[in-house]
Amino acid sequence: MTRHTKLKPHWFHILLSLADRDLHGTAIMEEVLERTESHMRLWPGKLYGALKELADAELITEVDAPDDAPTEGGKRRFYSITRTGRLTLHEEVERLAVLVRIARSKGAGGDVA
Repeated sequence: MTRHTKLKPHWFHILLSLADRDLHGTAIMEEVLERTESHMRLWPGKLYGALKELADAELITEVDAPDDAPTEGGKRRFYSITRTGRLTLHEEVERLAVLVRIARSKGAGGDVA
């Protein structure tokens, strides 16, 4: 990713899910669904395709599962955000913050009459 490149919305949410801890795919899917109040559903094909793309872009990496990781349904693959991924996420958060400031300066986001 290059500096100031807008992230795809589902990439943003995946990186945000990994910002504070390593997670497996299903946990990422569930966190995004909850955080977006069911507005963004990462179906398995979309999620695992995005995880591969994010890994290929070196924004995330697969890591060993913790010793206490759930094992029902087989071994789960865990992912961690990389330093590059963290920087990319930070830049996207800053880009979005600028848009919110502009919107608020124009009276958007306040009381709707």
